[in-house]
Amino acid sequence: MTVLRMSTEELSRVDTLVQVASGRLTVTEAARIMGITRRHAHRLLTRFMDDGSSGLISRRRGRPSNRRMDDAIRARIVALVREHYHDFGPTLAAEYLAERHDIRVSRETLRKLMIEAGIWRDRAARRPRPYQPRYRRDCRGELIQIDGSKHWWFEDRGPQCTLLVYIDDATSELMRYATHRRSYLKLELPAAISTFQKRH
Repeated sequence: MTVLRMSTEELSRVDTLVQVASGRLTVTEAARIMGITRRHAHRLLTRFMDDGSSGLISRRRGRPSNRRMDDAIRARIVALVREHYHDFGPTLAAEYLAERHDIRVSRETLRKLMIEAGIWRDRAARRPRPYQPRYRRDCRGELIQIDGSKHWWFEDRGPQCTLLVYIDDATSELMRYATHRRSYLKLELPAAISTFQKRH
């Protein structure tokens, strides 16, 4: 069985042309539904009848654009930028290429060429990482993270408490949780940690 990669538009055209082939729609109605001319609808119907669904796949898919710049020109632009303007941004480099070398290229095209050649990095790549990544510990029990959440856990049946959760860094295992009253948290927390260390 052959698998075809089709766009949503091409799939909807298959459905419409099936209805034309079965006589439920006219070519004019199908052209209006697909948003194309009647003549183009006839062309698509012919291709559909001859080749089936695969006949509706765009024949331009996988081919380079007709507007694509010639590879020799692309190589020359990259060589000039690398030699003379390697520390320029795409906008300024495009201006200098036009003034000094009579090569007219849009800023966006030049930006893509410079990124492909490794001369320029886009803003996201240049942005420094805001933090140093911390990797997980290797062994269970090597680092226990304690997280506290103050809330009215018992609603109006008790005082406001802090829920402490003990999580192992290596395994993400929930090792223990306990509630502590806020007023005694400073006194109870060291004792709770000590008890936890003895158990684990």
